Amino acid sequence: MSDVTATRLERWAQGLLAYSLFVVLWGAYVRASFSGDGCGDHWPLCHGVVLPNEPSTKTLIELTHRVTSGLALVGAMLLPWLAKRHAPPGTPVQRATRLVLLFMVTEALVGGAIVLLRKVANDLSVARGYWMAAHLVNTFLLLAALVASVYFARPERAVPRTEGRVASRWPFALGLLLMLLTGTTGAVTALGDTLFPAESFQASFAQEFQPGAHPFLRLRVFHPIAALLTAGWLAYVAGTRLEDLGQRGAARTVLALALLQVGLGFVNMLLLAPVWMQLVHLAVADALFMAFVWLALAARGAS
Repeated sequence: MSDVTATRLERWAQGLLAYSLFVVLWGAYVRASFSGDGCGDHWPLCHGVVLPNEPSTKTLIELTHRVTSGLALVGAMLLPWLAKRHAPPGTPVQRATRLVLLFMVTEALVGGAIVLLRKVANDLSVARGYWMAAHLVNTFLLLAALVASVYFARPERAVPRTEGRVASRWPFALGLLLMLLTGTTGAVTALGDTLFPAESFQASFAQEFQPGAHPFLRLRVFHPIAALLTAGWLAYVAGTRLEDLGQRGAARTVLALALLQVGLGFVNMLLLAPVWMQLVHLAVADALFMAFVWLALAARGAS
C-alpha cells in the first residue's frame, strides 16, 4: 500500500470517526429532549412515510438522527471497500473496517428495536435501561473499530512491536471492560436524570434512598463509584506507558481526559445534569475511550 492510498484510507476512516461521534451525540440529544418517539413507533419510516408533512420539532430531531445515521452506514459500507482496494488481504485494517460495518449495522438494529418496542420518551420500564446499556456497549465497540481502522490505515503500525517495553494485554483488557461497565451505568443514570429530574442537589440525593426508588435512580449512587475506580485504573495504566516515546502522547491524553471526566462528572451532579452538560460528559467519555483504545493498540506486543 503506497503512502498516497494509505493517506486516503486513513482520512476516510478519520472522517467517518468524527462524523460518527456527531451522530452519537445527536442520538443522546434525542433521548434527553424526549424526541425518541418523534416518528411514532415506525422504523425505518417516519410515521409510516419517508418525509412527514408539517413535522413537529420532536419529529425533526428524530428524523435528523435517522438521516445522519443512514449516511454513517453508507460511509461504513465504503470503508471496507477502500481497505480491500488499498490494503493487502488479511491485514489488520481490513479486519477493523469489517468490524466497523458490522457494528454500524447492529447499531442501527438496536436503535430500530428501541423505537419499535417503544423504549423511548417517557417509558419508565427497566427493560429500557437494558436496551440503553446494549446501545452504549455497541456504540463503544463501533468507536473502537473506527479507532483501529484509523490506526492500522498506516501499514507500519500493523507490525507488532518487538523492541522496547512490551505491554501486557490484561491491564488494557481490564481497562476497556471497566469503561464498558461504567459507560452502561452512566447511560442508564443519564436516563434516570432525564426521567426523574430533581429541583436541587439535596432532593436528587434524597430520591436515590427513598423506599421503592426506581432502579435508574439507585444507579446514581453506583455510577460515580464505578467512574472513580475506572478513572483511577486508566490513569495507572497510562502512567506505566509514559516512558515509551511512541506511547507517551496517547498516555498523556488518557491521563488528562480521565482527570477531566471525573471533574465533569461532579459538575454534572451539582448542576443536576442539564442536557448540554450530559452531552459534554458523553463526548469526553467517548474521547477517553478512544484514547485508551489507541494507547492499547500502540502498546501491543509481539504476538
